[in-house]
Amino acid sequence: MLFLIVKEKIKQKEQEIQMLKKFSDANSTSGFEEEFVKLFTSYAEKTANIEVDGMLNVYASKKENKGDRPVIQLDAHSDAVGFITQAVRPNGLIKFAPLGGWVKYNIPALKVKVRNRDGEYIPGVVATKPPHFMTAAERNNVPDVVDMAIDVGSSSREETIKDYKIDTGCPIFVDVKCEYHEKSGLFFGKDFDDRFGAGAMIDVLDNLKGEETNFDVVEALSSQEKVGLRGAYVTARKVKPDLCLVLESCPADDTFTPDWLSQTGLKRGPMLRDMDTTFLPNPKFQQYACDLADKNNIPYTRSVRTGGGQDGAAIYYENGAPTIVIGIPVRYEHSPYCFSSYKDFKASVDLATAIIRDITQEKLDSFKKI
Repeated sequence: MLFLIVKEKIKQKEQEIQMLKKFSDANSTSGFEEEFVKLFTSYAEKTANIEVDGMLNVYASKKENKGDRPVIQLDAHSDAVGFITQAVRPNGLIKFAPLGGWVKYNIPALKVKVRNRDGEYIPGVVATKPPHFMTAAERNNVPDVVDMAIDVGSSSREETIKDYKIDTGCPIFVDVKCEYHEKSGLFFGKDFDDRFGAGAMIDVLDNLKGEETNFDVVEALSSQEKVGLRGAYVTARKVKPDLCLVLESCPADDTFTPDWLSQTGLKRGPMLRDMDTTFLPNPKFQQYACDLADKNNIPYTRSVRTGGGQDGAAIYYENGAPTIVIGIPVRYEHSPYCFSSYKDFKASVDLATAIIRDITQEKLDSFKKI
C-alpha cells in the first residue's frame, strides 16, 4: 500500500512538472493571451465549468458549486512581459514597445519570436551593434528602448512587411525553453510570473475534486495584469467574491538583500504580502492564513514591499472582499531567465487548499469585525 502511495506521488509530481514547463513555454503577453488561455482551460475543464469573456479572462467554476453560497475567488494572471511591434524601419528592423515593466539592460541580445499576420512565429533577436563598431561611450551605455530594434533577418521594410508579414500590432514574445533540474528542485525559464500561479490554481482544483466545501469556488485567470491589472477589475465585477486568494509569482530578494531584510527567497515557502504600492491586505485574513500555515507546518514568509503591484489590489478595490496574496518566489522576475522552486509551488498550493477547506461563514465574518 505504501509503495502505491509513493508511486502515485511520484507520478503526480512528474505531471505537475510537465504542466509547469508547458505553461512557462506558452506564448502569452498582455493583450495576446489566447495561446495560454487555451492551454489553461485544457487542464481546468477536467474539474471546473469554463467560461471565457471577450477580454480573454477565464472563469473556472468548481463543478460541485451550488450557486447559492458565498464565493471564494482565486486569481492568477495569464499575461507575461513582452513587446509589440510599433513600426518597421526602412532597413527592415522592427521598432517595438514594451508590454509590462522591463528594465532596459535586460533587453539587448534577447532572443524573441514575432507572431506575424498569418499566426506564424518568426524568430528574431534584439539587435546589438558588434563591439568592433562601437565608440567608447556606446560600450559603456545601454541604449534606451526607443532606440532598440528587433532583427528577423530581413533587409528592407518591404521584405519585413510583405515577405515576413510583420507590421504594426504584431506581438513579440520572449523565446526561452523551460528546464527542470531534479537535483536542485529548481525550474529555469521564462514567464514564471504568473504561469506558476496559474498552475497552482489547477492543482487546487485537482485537490478539491469531488469535495464538498463550505463556499463556492471560482478561479479567474485574468488578462492584462502587466499593463494595469485590467482583467482583474473585470473578473471581480463578474464573480463578486466574498473572499479572494491571489496566487501570484513574486520577485525574490535573496540574492541582493541582507539576510535580516530578505523577505522572499527560494525554498522558504510562499510569501504573504503585507504591503506593496497598490495593496494592503485584510489584516485579520492575513493573520488567519499565517496561523493556518503554522498549524499545517507550511513554510511561508511575510513581506512589506515599497514597489510593485498585483491583481489583489483591483479585486479588493472592486467590492472590499477580504483579500490576501500568496506569492510563489521567483528570482529575476521581468527578465528572460528566472529560477523558481518546486517546493515553494507545492507549499503555495497546500496553503490555498487548506484555506478553502477550513474557511466558514463565521470565520469570514470575523475578518470584518471592528
